[in-house]
Amino acid sequence: MNRTRQSPLFLSHGAPSLLLEDVPARTFLEGLFAGASTRPRAVVVVSAHWLTNEPTVDASRTPRTIHDFSGFPAQLSRVQYPASGDPVLAGEIAAECARHGISARIVERGLDHGAWVPLALALPDATVPVLQVSLQPRRGAAYHLQLGRALARWRDADVLVVGSGSATHDLGSLEPPGSAAPAWVQAFDDWLVAAVERGDADALVDYRRRAPHAERNHPTEEHYLPLLVALGAAGEGARGRTLHRSTTFGVLAMSAFAFD
Repeated sequence: MNRTRQSPLFLSHGAPSLLLEDVPARTFLEGLFAGASTRPRAVVVVSAHWLTNEPTVDASRTPRTIHDFSGFPAQLSRVQYPASGDPVLAGEIAAECARHGISARIVERGLDHGAWVPLALALPDATVPVLQVSLQPRRGAAYHLQLGRALARWRDADVLVVGSGSATHDLGSLEPPGSAAPAWVQAFDDWLVAAVERGDADALVDYRRRAPHAERNHPTEEHYLPLLVALGAAGEGARGRTLHRSTTFGVLAMSAFAFD
């Protein structure tokens, strides 16, 4: 059977309240599949909000919607994203990881907000099966590029790999909605866009040393690492295309990329 090639994506998902906000990033996600004649046969999400010591794949048949946040409007805790899972694909992913020297566990977990918030905007009918693969931040940036490469075979099998994080993520410096990005956020985001578009995997892995204000924009790495997984899932020599740029709360750059 012929399959459609799916370019892996990195999506900045912002706060759960993105579902309620009239901001450019929401408009972008709502239009992500607008006009597309077909949808992917499945979506594999690597989210900043599932962190484990060992690589783990969700094999839920009917993933629950996990409301892993507090302090937001109550209506967000009532949102359900009733996509089905894909246990067969989950098993295939775990087996492929093993062939790349990455031993992965299989569990039944569900979808955290790093998965269901962007998908509720991009694929609101929830008719495409979704599963998640976890991050292991203690293993570092280069490891996550290799984790992505273990997923690369599915880009030619009509499976969309999505890294869901944030181009910048200093929650300690949030500004009121509508605030302009400070210079240190803009400088990092500009560097990131340039490195992605060059396909400079070495620089993107070594961003802690090479990017301006890297530690300030990413005090911890979990919102950056999904970008490396998406890059790796596009295969050796991949380059990125910038799909969207904006900011929310001043310091959350919402850049999004497709990797080819």
